Amino acid sequence: MTTPNPANLSIGPASIVTCHIDITLSDGSAAESTRVHNKPARITMGDSSVSPAFEAQLLGKVAGDKLNFTLAPEDAYGQPNPDNIYYLDRSKFSSDSPAEVGMIIGFTMPDGSELPGLIREVAGQSVTVDFNHPLAGQTLTFQLEILEVQ
Repeated sequence: MTTPNPANLSIGPASIVTCHIDITLSDGSAAESTRVHNKPARITMGDSSVSPAFEAQLLGKVAGDKLNFTLAPEDAYGQPNPDNIYYLDRSKFSSDSPAEVGMIIGFTMPDGSELPGLIREVAGQSVTVDFNHPLAGQTLTFQLEILEVQ
C-alpha cells in the first residue's frame, strides 16, 4: 500500500488548509493580507470559520494552486447588523484608551474573550461603538495561494 503524497492531496470537507490570503475592496484598495507579517491563514474546512461560499471555492484545490474570486457581502462577512452597535457612556473609557472616532478598542466580554469595537461617533458623553466586522457589507475579492493541505 502506498502513502498518499501530501503535495497532491486535494481539499475536501474536513481538510486543514494553510494559505496566504489577500483581500481587496470593490474599488481595488487593499483591505487585509496575511503576507504583511508573513503569517499564513489556517482554515479548517467545515468548522464555520469561513462561509460556505468561501469553502466552495477551495474544494478540490491542491497545494500550489492560486485562485481569485469575489464574494458578495452575504457570502463574505455578512451585512452590518444594527444590533451590534452600542452606545456607551464616555466615562467607561480611560485615558489609556480614550474614545476617539476611528479607533478600534478591544472590549472584554463576560466570558473573558476580547471583542474589537470601532468608535463611530463621540457626542457629548455618548460614544457609539460598532462591533460589526470592519468588512461587513463589502463586496470583496479574495486572492489565495494554497500552501499546504492536510
